[in-house]
Amino acid sequence: MTSTDQPSHRAVGSKRRHSERSKRLPLAPGLYLVATPIGNARDITLRALDLLATVDIVACEDTRTTGKLLSIHGISAHLTAYHDHNAQRVRPALLDRLGAGETVALVSDAGTPLISDPGYRLVVEARAAGIMVTTAPGPSAPLAALTISGLPTDRFFFAGFLPPKRAARRRALERLAVIDGALLVLESTRRLAATLADMADVLGPREAAVARELTKLHEEVRRGSLDSLAAHYQASGAPKGEIVIVVAPPEADADRLDDGAVDRLLREALATDSLRDAAARVALVTGHPRRRLYNRALALSNEESLSNEESLSNEESLSKDDP
Repeated sequence: MTSTDQPSHRAVGSKRRHSERSKRLPLAPGLYLVATPIGNARDITLRALDLLATVDIVACEDTRTTGKLLSIHGISAHLTAYHDHNAQRVRPALLDRLGAGETVALVSDAGTPLISDPGYRLVVEARAAGIMVTTAPGPSAPLAALTISGLPTDRFFFAGFLPPKRAARRRALERLAVIDGALLVLESTRRLAATLADMADVLGPREAAVARELTKLHEEVRRGSLDSLAAHYQASGAPKGEIVIVVAPPEADADRLDDGAVDRLLREALATDSLRDAAARVALVTGHPRRRLYNRALALSNEESLSNEESLSNEESLSKDDP
């Protein structure tokens, strides 16, 4: 995740103050996962500032982005780029430094490292080598979006980025549909409307929130049904900024109808409607995901066709046996 820093005053003072404080801060050798602001440069902990000013090296996605943040807070540090494209080459060097007893801070461009950012393999290999790994927790865009969405927060699932292609995205949503909790999804602005439309079709009539530019000057949270949000962004075009989609859990009432009751509703709807219309009608009544109902309606329709063919075959056989 990337971020544009909101204008900020220096939060902790001069480089000299950081230098003086870091001399008094004993650091055990190891890997430190340091969360950085998702937008507003002042959203960083005092411990994170101390660590960044003290460690031997800071591994970051983009040295320009991290360098700007450190400059705002009066910190001078040795930076090295570590991202998906150079990880295989840079990771062994970082592990060698850690093995030699140095201190390394891992940061992402914005938020908590490893959350939809590189770093997982470095943590795994550091632990396997017996190197201490710890965290300086802080900002996280998915959690920030969840807490201000106005949707249930007691249980949630972070799905990261969905597949960019529609068929794969809908398959992923079908797997997520059964989760009894809020869904947190990251998405690009250009795919936002299409993703919301697929969510409405697959997950059913759920409430959702689209959070963008969190902690920045133009922060916005737009609430509504998935259908209405999809229509809004289809009409208004792609917005600017970083996006987190929060989708409400399935309605409790959706689980009260057993499979037999749902099948009866689908058969009644299929008597007059197409497969798509029947699934849509029953989705409105039950709250079940439309895509799942469509698949079930298709299965019922096929069963009905097979049953009719068998009946016709039996009738023909009986007719042949008549004297």
